[in-house]
Amino acid sequence: MTASASRASEGMGEHQVTQQAAWTALDEMGDQLADLYRDFHQHPELSLQEHRTAAWVAEFLRPLGYEVTEKVGGTGVVAVLRRGDGPVVMLRADLDALPVQEKTGLAYASTVKGTDINGNDVPVMHACGHDVHITCLLGAAALLAGPAATWSGTLMLVFQPAEELARGAQAMVDDGLFERFANPDVILGQHVAPLPAGVIAYGTGAFMAANDTANVVLYGRGGHGSRPESTIDPVLMAAHVVTRLQGIIPREVPAAEAAVLTVGRLQAGTKDNIIPDQAELGINIRSYSPAVREVVRRAVERVIHAESAASAAPRHPEIEWSCTTPATVNDPAATEVTVAALAEHFGADRVAPMPPVTASEDVGVFGQACGAPTVFWFLGGLHPQEFAAAVADGLQDSLPTNHSPHFAPVIDPTLTVGVKALVVAATAWLGRTQTDATGRPGP
Repeated sequence: MTASASRASEGMGEHQVTQQAAWTALDEMGDQLADLYRDFHQHPELSLQEHRTAAWVAEFLRPLGYEVTEKVGGTGVVAVLRRGDGPVVMLRADLDALPVQEKTGLAYASTVKGTDINGNDVPVMHACGHDVHITCLLGAAALLAGPAATWSGTLMLVFQPAEELARGAQAMVDDGLFERFANPDVILGQHVAPLPAGVIAYGTGAFMAANDTANVVLYGRGGHGSRPESTIDPVLMAAHVVTRLQGIIPREVPAAEAAVLTVGRLQAGTKDNIIPDQAELGINIRSYSPAVREVVRRAVERVIHAESAASAAPRHPEIEWSCTTPATVNDPAATEVTVAALAEHFGADRVAPMPPVTASEDVGVFGQACGAPTVFWFLGGLHPQEFAAAVADGLQDSLPTNHSPHFAPVIDPTLTVGVKALVVAATAWLGRTQTDATGRPGP
């Protein structure tokens, strides 16, 4: 029973009765959801290629009464259900998988191969748990459209492609998501994480970091390795860039702030006695505040240009910012409303605050584009006993995490908790007045 419902009824009120009916329906569809999850897991699709997954989502939702639109922002799916006056509540899940070779040993492990955006043949796996997100949102969609639901307002389900490329949310916005369908009063979502199944973790304010990726080309003048004086060595240039970049965070970011800078890729040359004519770097930045983000980005560009000039490079370096997403910021007032409902249903001991994480998500693009408050939380997916044993032995960091070839959330109770969390969070908002829903007076 949600916090909003408890204020509207006493004892076994109508909302509590109908919500209990929803949980009974969830128990009855448990096997179906588990089978659906296994199918999604066994048939992953890379970013921008989520055709089968999107078709399954649309096929599932249409008989429930949703107005379903496919191919939004590429392979995205939007489903809308209107039930009278009330807020517009958006629930979001992501569809895509990763180029990872699965090593879980599961009976339903992926053996899929695919071709990535660069034309490379790669293995494909749902190594980040997006299959959990899809399944939970479909389960919530069924309950919220069922006879037990008594809410009023508009429910907007967004199944987003290409989260792993940080492109899908912006692509859906650019395709007129909020103009074509509805402008939400609140955006809700969740992400499965290496926490004990049954636990929900949340944060307020900047909860997940902004992400910026730079692809850099440094230009030199190639030649024989025995005559370096006749060359301009881009490998040495790249080495100085890498070393100098490591001074940006400790020397230019205030100690009270947080940021991470990683050079994850450095490629140059083909043979040990040949000095190449160029070197390539891949640089990744994580930050929480716009000010720090700007400081680090400008410093990265300054260092690259300065080291190139210091080496007498024959050409200016190329810097392409190829992947950028804002920080995921949980609105404090909206988070308070949502967390109160989750804690009332699951118990305060299973809904816990956690510090910001340096992982990134493009869900923040939606709220930034439409001005709606966002509430995003983590859903535990690891076996509780195995997690507790690892923590007791000081081996928590050895547990498989997102993007690992061994990451495999347990089906039970992860799916059940994930479905209930979405239903409870959504019904904490649906049926509220505009003033109640936003925490601010309406127009």
